[in-house]
Amino acid sequence: MNVLQLFNLKNKVALVTGGAGNYGRSITEGLGEAGATVIIASRNTEAIEKTAAGFRAGGLDVHGMQVDQADTASVALLKARIRERYGKLDVFVNNAVARPMKGYYAPIEQFDESMRVNATGMMAILREMTDLIIGSGGGSVISISSMMGMYAPVYSNYDGIPGMGDIAPDYCFHNAGLIMLTRFMAKTHAGKNIRFNCVSPGGLFNNQPEKFVENYCKKVPLGRMANNDDIKGLIVLLSSEAGAYINGENILIDGGLYA
Repeated sequence: MNVLQLFNLKNKVALVTGGAGNYGRSITEGLGEAGATVIIASRNTEAIEKTAAGFRAGGLDVHGMQVDQADTASVALLKARIRERYGKLDVFVNNAVARPMKGYYAPIEQFDESMRVNATGMMAILREMTDLIIGSGGGSVISISSMMGMYAPVYSNYDGIPGMGDIAPDYCFHNAGLIMLTRFMAKTHAGKNIRFNCVSPGGLFNNQPEKFVENYCKKVPLGRMANNDDIKGLIVLLSSEAGAYINGENILIDGGLYA
């Protein structure tokens, strides 16, 4: 097959949770540019509808649906709505994350809330969308973790920056678990024509303080933070026939920081 055809997602239906966020928008754009019909889902109906409308204005086939990942009834309803409207699901990009914990000494109730959304809720939507993809004949599940699920924080990045550097432990905890859960799912659903992979991005530039960017970039061989285009090509690869033999992997994209 021609290499461009391998990357083509025409006639594929993809779901991106957290599709209105920074990485979510880039992932949605990449999938849409590759020809997929893309559903973006989050709790904030207004944000996803506005984001989807913007993509449609640019010629991409993007639509919004509401879901509360922490509510199993809401997750089940999303699954039913996708099946009713599109008849199938080929790709699920598991990208939604909540960050209620604000630092190491934050109230422990915030850790509990984080696990409710990022562990229990994430497992619920992962299981439901996996079943929908298997019932559709197979496809790809891609979970978005973080390099902070692989490596301990580098506190020197925050040197000289008041108010930064108090890292919340829940983020590291659930992202590390997501990497292993990806491997578990790949083995558990062997033989069902479905692939599970994880992507662990490094630092995304988001107008952080100049000193932080300087501290961070001098450690990265490429000399910069990630931009919004750095993830979408990899997502298209893992969603398409071009990545048909990649399964159970966690791919670090950090510009060589941990080379």
